[in-house]
Amino acid sequence: MSSNVRIYRGLARREHAGWILGLTPAQALTCLALAVPVLWTISNGQFTHALITATVCGLAGVLVVVPVRGRPAVRWLGHLLLYQLGSALGWSRWQSHAASGTAVNPDEPDLPGVLQRVGFPDGPVFKDRGRVCLIHDTGDGRWGATARLTHTGVGMLSGEQCERLASRLGNLLLSIGHREVIDRMSLLVRTVPDDGTEYEVWRTHHETPDPPHLARQATQELDRTVGSVSVRHEVFVTITGSEDALRKPALAAGGGVEGRARVLYRVLDGLEDPLKALGADSVEWLSGSALAEAIRTGFNPASSAVLRAGRLAGDGREGLPKAAAGPTETPTPGWRRYDHDAFSTVSYSVLMPEAGTVFGSLSPLLAVKTAGERRCLAIHYEVMGPRRAARAVQNYRFRAGVLRDYKRTKGFSASASDEREASGAHAQERAVAAGHSLVRYAVTSAVTVPVHWNVEDRAARLENDAAGRFRLLRLDLAQDSTFVAACLPLGIGLPRVRGGLL
Repeated sequence: MSSNVRIYRGLARREHAGWILGLTPAQALTCLALAVPVLWTISNGQFTHALITATVCGLAGVLVVVPVRGRPAVRWLGHLLLYQLGSALGWSRWQSHAASGTAVNPDEPDLPGVLQRVGFPDGPVFKDRGRVCLIHDTGDGRWGATARLTHTGVGMLSGEQCERLASRLGNLLLSIGHREVIDRMSLLVRTVPDDGTEYEVWRTHHETPDPPHLARQATQELDRTVGSVSVRHEVFVTITGSEDALRKPALAAGGGVEGRARVLYRVLDGLEDPLKALGADSVEWLSGSALAEAIRTGFNPASSAVLRAGRLAGDGREGLPKAAAGPTETPTPGWRRYDHDAFSTVSYSVLMPEAGTVFGSLSPLLAVKTAGERRCLAIHYEVMGPRRAARAVQNYRFRAGVLRDYKRTKGFSASASDEREASGAHAQERAVAAGHSLVRYAVTSAVTVPVHWNVEDRAARLENDAAGRFRLLRLDLAQDSTFVAACLPLGIGLPRVRGGLL
């Protein structure tokens, strides 16, 4: 690896590290409560009974403490019970109002699962670009907007160019951290085989009526050869801010949806140049119909060709209504997959390596191998404010120092991981003191195929592409929610966390 490529280190730190032997307070209290019956029976001299109690309580403690694929066994049990309850009562199964024959309002979104809490009000006119659709997440209390980017990618860039883009991305996140109304940015890339819609529309308008037979034959053969290996990328960026941060400036701007939209517009206008500095050729903030189309193609990739053909042909239609943004039907989500319309999706959380990674290293997760397959990658950033970041790094530095000093007093030598964690804590504290920001993040990836394909085979190929680079954590029992975080450009993907850092 050349020395001029920026390496991102310190990415694998847990957001809530345990203070007591690596345990959270809840886990420590549970273990203490399980130890009380054992100590009580020993104090009464009932040693046989104490041995049986210790065995039972020890197994219960293992279920509470030991993680299995990212979740303790007790949490797995709770999630399984909720999943079975939702399946038995029909909460997980969903059908659109249009499919059931129910009258719908074209401006009201009809979406399943966690998307039922999201509203899509239209803001006022944004400069000369029309009305921008706002994203109102009533569950998390957030407002945002989504833009479609035209970007050539980073696959063919040199190390120096990647270093420059990495620096610009850091500057963009730093600027977001110093703004008062927004604190999150989500990047979503969807890679699908190119269906040739743009080319077909262009050729319809420019093709010669009577071309030579040999020229037509050569063109068709070239279309088949090139089209079989061509891919198309969709890039979206979503900017969101909390209701608490927007309330006062929105009230000064007129209040209501329009006031919040005007406050967000000021930020959106200032973000276009930094986004273009990252290599984006154009930035298009989505209207209601454009956002509905982005959501619809997320659920049903096969509808992309028809929607784009109508838009490129300029047939005079008003666009896709918000009520048609969702799928027609979603059966009960499987444990390890999510079925929507005629497609199946397997989603993962991408865990960064402790050794660090480089700019552009996530590109193998977007490498489509077969026509008809789609891959998605979403990176969600939350920039912490200066005061909150300073408090977080101070706590982390103090915790790392206390654990290291405690081991020294007990005669244990500090391990390499302890030394690396302590030095990283001091380095981050110095960086925050110098004016840099601290960023929470989450990375999700997904593969989507037609429902009659073997989705497990495609999921295994995605895991093979990540092998040796990242660790993929398949979020079983939560595939429907993870699909929203990985495949839809709505900025949903980071939980609300009080304090701490990732």
